[in-house]
Amino acid sequence: MLEKKRQKNPEITSQHQRVGVFVDAQNMYHSAKNLYHAKVNFKKVLESAVGKRRLIRAFIYVIRTESGEEKAFVEALEKGGFEIKEKDLQIFPGGMKKADWDVGLAIDAVILADKIDVAIIMSGDGDFIPLVEYLHISKGLKVEVVSFGRSTSAKLKEAVDVFTDLGDDPKKFLIY
Repeated sequence: MLEKKRQKNPEITSQHQRVGVFVDAQNMYHSAKNLYHAKVNFKKVLESAVGKRRLIRAFIYVIRTESGEEKAFVEALEKGGFEIKEKDLQIFPGGMKKADWDVGLAIDAVILADKIDVAIIMSGDGDFIPLVEYLHISKGLKVEVVSFGRSTSAKLKEAVDVFTDLGDDPKKFLIY
């Protein structure tokens, strides 16, 4: 299991805990690329984050490009135990591009909340703070964030029960 850097509610991690995992692929990809010039080994991160607990579902949110360059990546994710959620890259007049799954990730977490005890969000995006608060207050879930500390919102780190910094052991979780 990953080393936990900060744990506000030191509930014992139990193999009976039901876990849902929600991965913001774009956030994780860009953090690994910009901080370490590497790619994330999503399968290893998933295995370490879940540990001996019971994985209910693991969603990963990816963007489909016109060129289809992500196909091999998506196939590897499926083999690694992820359920793939894809949407097309939006390209606006003038060339601006948008690739955002924040609302989709949040909705899936809310839908799955009654079937899990722990929600693991793999993203450093502070936009997920309202989701974390909702899952705590309305659903009574333990919420963990697994991401690269240097690119994670300080307020998000503070909002969750457990923050795990992949940057503490990058060689274990990255592909160079």
